[in-house]
Amino acid sequence: MPAKRKIPLRKCIATNEMKEKKEMVRIVRSKEGEVSIDLTGKKSGRGAYLSKDKDAILKARKKNILSSHLQAKVDESIYEELLALVEAGPGK
Repeated sequence: MPAKRKIPLRKCIATNEMKEKKEMVRIVRSKEGEVSIDLTGKKSGRGAYLSKDKDAILKARKKNILSSHLQAKVDESIYEELLALVEAGPGK
């Protein structure tokens, strides 16, 4: 019987829930201070995880959680992109 692989968990910065990494989206700030959405989860820089959930994204936007977490200005387009990503849903 193969050993059960450990599922990587990450904490959503908006809801503080622990979820599987694949249920989250990573937002990363590069050394240059550029904020982008990291769909691969492999970009270098300071990362923050958000649930792939419209409410979590809207909460993060309203309270400016991403900006304070990443210590960088998060452009409105990042939130728009996140919302579009969530609304497209998996496999659409």
